[in-house]
Amino acid sequence: MDISRLSPEARRRRTAEIREFLRSRRARLTPQDVGMPAGGGRRAPGLRREEVAVLAGVGVSWYTWLEQGREINVSADVLDAIARVLRLDDAEREHLYLLAGLNPPKGGPADRAVPDGVRRVVEGWSPRPAYVLDRHWNLVAVNAAAAAVFGYGDDCHSCLVAHFMNARVQQAVCHWQDAARAIVGQFRADAARYPDDPEFGRIAAELCEVSPAFAQLWAEHPIGSAAEGTKAVHHPEAGELVFSYTTLPLIDLPGHRLMLYTPKAEYDTGARLAALLGLPEPING
Repeated sequence: MDISRLSPEARRRRTAEIREFLRSRRARLTPQDVGMPAGGGRRAPGLRREEVAVLAGVGVSWYTWLEQGREINVSADVLDAIARVLRLDDAEREHLYLLAGLNPPKGGPADRAVPDGVRRVVEGWSPRPAYVLDRHWNLVAVNAAAAAVFGYGDDCHSCLVAHFMNARVQQAVCHWQDAARAIVGQFRADAARYPDDPEFGRIAAELCEVSPAFAQLWAEHPIGSAAEGTKAVHHPEAGELVFSYTTLPLIDLPGHRLMLYTPKAEYDTGARLAALLGLPEPING
């Protein structure tokens, strides 16, 4: 649908409709619904615009313009991300597409371009956790074990954002402050590898607006890198789980990395993980 061909009156109606539609969908959600702390000082119920933008991985200004009905460039991937954050059903998602001037796709949301072979590796690593991050730390493939252990559910668009904005993920990570500093250092180091990519700066700026913890660490300029290491989480059902992890770059997907986690036997993680996933035998490293 070409919005530019609409009559002035039709454009006004469209602007009012998309504004009220998105506002109403923000208003029906609470921060807890998307895994965020409740916080305080909210003048209106529901999620704020900047929270929707950060959770969907888009700029606050861009999302504001979308909600205002401005004529901006939109893509199916971005609309699908917003639909996931706002918990839109199929009919609501189709409505959002039409209001934004795109033809609704058939079937479910479009998968990000992760080759089938890579997806088979991620799934084949089960029952141990594995996932793929793109250049900007978006979660583009996650197996069931990683979702169960780390809390990377449908409301987690970005590994980085989840660490600072998702209460479930925050509560699970042992030694959260140390892990946060390491993550910020690794993200800043990644940004330096792509000096012509403005997305890193946009992501950091948006997170600084909504997360004081991220803003403080970002201002301290930590730098780090980790091809392998240890990650410990405290799962509400399984207790403490400790993994060694390995990071593998994906040659055919520049900037993407495959994260593979192995239970550390000395912490009884294999047995705890098996119990969490309903398996009869401990999971070996």
